[in-house]
Amino acid sequence: MSRSFIDVSGLPTYAFGSRVTPWWGTFSFCLLEGTGFALGIGGYLYLAVTNTHWAKDAVPLNLVWSTAFTLVLVASAIPNFLIKRTALQENLRLVRLLLLAMSSVGLVLIILRIMEFSALPVRWSDNAYGSFIWLLLGLHGVHVLTDVADTLVLTVLMFTRHGMGKRFSDAEDNAFYWYFVVLSWLPLYAVLYWLPRL
Repeated sequence: MSRSFIDVSGLPTYAFGSRVTPWWGTFSFCLLEGTGFALGIGGYLYLAVTNTHWAKDAVPLNLVWSTAFTLVLVASAIPNFLIKRTALQENLRLVRLLLLAMSSVGLVLIILRIMEFSALPVRWSDNAYGSFIWLLLGLHGVHVLTDVADTLVLTVLMFTRHGMGKRFSDAEDNAFYWYFVVLSWLPLYAVLYWLPRL
């Protein structure tokens, strides 16, 4: 009885986008966390309609730090797009430079978020309004923090002997998740900072 074998040694060991499992994991995580943000906004709006003290409690928040945060976050989509494109091209030098830029942007965003928290006129324990403000800002802040940490680790890896092959796929996946971080902030910014002003 003879056996035939297929030689798969020439197949690539990594791929990009939806052809790899981590992309689907990231996509599922975005759906899950997006649902969490939607539920948080829903709870905020529900209390805004049903709580008789809401109009008195909902002090408009300072726009300085939140607007600076929003502008830097939206602008970060440009180097993020370039990371994704250069990762697909497997251009190590440019991926390294862009990851350094994104790491710096991420650290700036963390500082801006800390300043944003320090300028809040309400504590999380003051009332339901304060609790939702701190919950939603904190939830998004954790997303920023974890993705910046991931970007920093990936940046370090790209400057080692591991900066090849699958790491380009990781850079593309990291860029994909950063888009979620940017897009999930925009409705939060509108609801938390502009809705009480209407």
